[in-house]
Amino acid sequence: MNKITQTQTDICVVCDEIKELLLAKNRKYGDSALNPVRVFSKASPLEQIKVRLDDKISRLQSAQNDEDEDVITDLIGYLVLLKIVISREKENLDTTKQMYGDLCLEAM
Repeated sequence: MNKITQTQTDICVVCDEIKELLLAKNRKYGDSALNPVRVFSKASPLEQIKVRLDDKISRLQSAQNDEDEDVITDLIGYLVLLKIVISREKENLDTTKQMYGDLCLEAM
């Protein structure tokens, strides 16, 4: 039987914290990050998440936030959401290819 190292335990703890944060925010705000209302911005969810990531990185660079750990946690959360959006877009592209073939995509 393999013994779990302290680093592996720490990875589990941090990932669980990020998961709980994302689930709590999703319950509180709904699915707004991945399915935005689009009242003012018509940007895709992918672009909107990239903007949020840029904002967080900017705060880290300019030390606007005394709580850097919170910004880092937010960054990790947005990176998880970015991964979900990219995965969904790939699934949609694969589904479209299956339904209509490559010829339809060339016209897009």
